[in-house]
Amino acid sequence: MVIILVVLVGLAVDPWLIHPSVPAVLMLALQVLHCLPGTKRFRGRWTLAAQAVLFPWAGPPGFLAASALLIVGGRIRWALFAAVVAAAGLMNLGDVYACANAMGNALAIGVTVYGLTRLSDLRAELRAARGELAAESVAGERERFSRDLDAVLGSALSEIVGLAAQGRIEEILSLARETAVRVRATPAAPTEPPPTDLTPRLALPIVVVAHLEYLAVGAISLWDASPPTPLLAAGLGGLAVIIGLSVYHCLPRPPGVRPRHAGWTLSAQTALACLPLLMPGGPEPRMVGFAAGSILIIIGGRLAWPLFGAVVLSVPAVLLARSVSPGQAASLTVDTVTIALIFYGLALLTGLVHEVREARLALAAMALARERRRIARDVHDLLGYGLSAIIVKAELAARDPLQAERELADIALTARRALGDLRAIPADDQRMSLRTELASAHEVLTAAGITVRVDASADGLPGPVDALLATVLREAVTNVLRHSRARTCSVEVAVADGTVRLRVTNDGVPQAPVETRGQGVDGQGAGGQGVGNLTERVAAMGGRLTAGRSTGEEYELLVLQPVGLGGDADRVDSVAGVELGDDRP
Repeated sequence: MVIILVVLVGLAVDPWLIHPSVPAVLMLALQVLHCLPGTKRFRGRWTLAAQAVLFPWAGPPGFLAASALLIVGGRIRWALFAAVVAAAGLMNLGDVYACANAMGNALAIGVTVYGLTRLSDLRAELRAARGELAAESVAGERERFSRDLDAVLGSALSEIVGLAAQGRIEEILSLARETAVRVRATPAAPTEPPPTDLTPRLALPIVVVAHLEYLAVGAISLWDASPPTPLLAAGLGGLAVIIGLSVYHCLPRPPGVRPRHAGWTLSAQTALACLPLLMPGGPEPRMVGFAAGSILIIIGGRLAWPLFGAVVLSVPAVLLARSVSPGQAASLTVDTVTIALIFYGLALLTGLVHEVREARLALAAMALARERRRIARDVHDLLGYGLSAIIVKAELAARDPLQAERELADIALTARRALGDLRAIPADDQRMSLRTELASAHEVLTAAGITVRVDASADGLPGPVDALLATVLREAVTNVLRHSRARTCSVEVAVADGTVRLRVTNDGVPQAPVETRGQGVDGQGAGGQGVGNLTERVAAMGGRLTAGRSTGEEYELLVLQPVGLGGDADRVDSVAGVELGDDRP
């Protein structure tokens, strides 16, 4: 914003008049209104019309050209822009140079002011909407996972329902075991966030057009001065090299990336730009502005501004030494600084837009990674239980034909519930109840031949805490069924001093782990999902989970969870909640 203000003030100063007229001040004020992001509600067609009224008496004409692009929408704005540029030429028909200079200035100032403003607006828009890409990415990931889960696991659960209706117990066992392996091994596919164009499309054309204008006006000025042919050729060649190197230095690049051979190209540009200050027939300081702008773009850091100041201050020093009036020297110095800041501003804002877009990509990548972890965790925690219950009931039906009909009905019901869980996982919309899970745990463990004791007095828990403990209990029961040789299992839930305590114990810890994958039976294994997932869930809500051997062959899983929801529970768990400092990934 500061650069835009300085550029506008610099452009508003008449090249040969330090004190602008009242119409020029009004034109500048309206242009500031059109360019600053916080003034959008105060501008519109009427402010553009006011500038049009001031146009014949207030320069520069490029302000009206820029405002036409900023205020008017659609293709008509470019027609209005061209009309303003043509009008600037018609107002200066005295000679070819005056006409070309007026049209060139209107064109260059119009596109550069428009470019600086739009780049600034684009950065602000991207920064304000930086969570949208993450939200879109997560929505796409959920849709893809929903399809994949239904194809891989949903079809298996639906098939189990059909097999239960046909009484095909052995096939149910085989399919349930195979599907349980898939659940434990389901990876999160490495989906990437949607691609985005990291280079603002308007930056490059504006840089090229602005430089071409200075090249054309400078060439006409040299031609109009009628120097000797060798001097004219040298001047045109030097002008082309200076401006060509400026284009090279201003090309859009990722932040921190310098042009190749920047030391040599900057040195050559600075040397050539200073030569016109010493030319006979009158100094020409504007070329120094291109070198000064390149210094800010290439060098950067604390050294850039002192060097910039030294180069810029050489302009009034030489002008005054060559008997140029103080007013003209001051005006030409302002013109030099304005040229430098125009191209530095374009390069700087292009880099900032690039950084914000990279930050949006980083936010999307973080949100995707978090969503993949959540879905994989929920698949493991929620579906593992249902499949373990199906396996237990199928084994019981195979052992006791008298109970087969009832167990097959339970298998079908459990598979349908698992299908419901499966379809709710991508939407993160599970509605789990601790009371329901306590009853289910008692039923499933009893069916597995385990003596169960339930001591629960935790009614009235907040919804998130109730759902968390239900999830922990479901995984704990899954682990008992899958990893232990338990004969007895105890589940205790109690609330005291603002903390709810969930304790699940069993006496089935063998001397060697039944399964080395994951946390195993003692919670100390590496690379697992179950207990690790639960620990993350509990910690995210300010609680603490411990799991491992307690005494002898007893295994204990203990959760201490504040009822008042600590930790991150008060934060909305959404992709928009991910933040990056200073717009940097």
